[in-house]
Amino acid sequence: MKAIMKVFRRAIETLSSNRRAYIGLNIAFYGLVLCGMAVSMAYPSIQERLLALIRSGLSKGALAPVRDAYAGGNTVAASVLTLAVNGLIGAFAAITLPSLLIPFCGVVCGLYRAGMWGLALAPIGHKMQIVMLPHSLTLILEGQAYVLAMLGAYLVGKWFVAPHSAGFATRKQGYIAGVKVNLGLYSLILAVLAVSAVYEAIEVIAVKQFLAAH
Repeated sequence: MKAIMKVFRRAIETLSSNRRAYIGLNIAFYGLVLCGMAVSMAYPSIQERLLALIRSGLSKGALAPVRDAYAGGNTVAASVLTLAVNGLIGAFAAITLPSLLIPFCGVVCGLYRAGMWGLALAPIGHKMQIVMLPHSLTLILEGQAYVLAMLGAYLVGKWFVAPHSAGFATRKQGYIAGVKVNLGLYSLILAVLAVSAVYEAIEVIAVKQFLAAH
């Protein structure tokens, strides 16, 4: 337990010592979500096409079990699968891993996701308004995990490109330190994603049942 708390404290210290970058990434991420929503509200056909693509993607392939868990109303399975997908694919594979290969790549990927979220989740029409009323909290929670992953991506890129700005003598030292910071941040990322996954499973299944009954 002490070791876990120590990892959490270090992650919090990373946020504190990089407050400006963290705040800036939050503004950029959620700002792009809102911009995407504004675009979809102006051009609703964009959302229609995106939702059709999303439904098609969920109907087959690796994400099909997630769809089945939600469709079957299995909250536990939906929570576990959502956490696995968001942690392994959404955060690590889409944001952290690319940044370890190409500096700042994960930041760009995260901002792209924010814009796509806004386009797909704009509260257009009565049905989407009902969906987004509870789902907005899911968006905020899950988005925060991705912002934390983006912060790690930003730091490893910054410390590799400009190691002297953070007191490192070489790019190698900066890169290694960046990798360690990313690992530490995952204590917060996974904690936030776990809360988000449980809430999302409950609210999505409840909304689906409500809409089916009405």
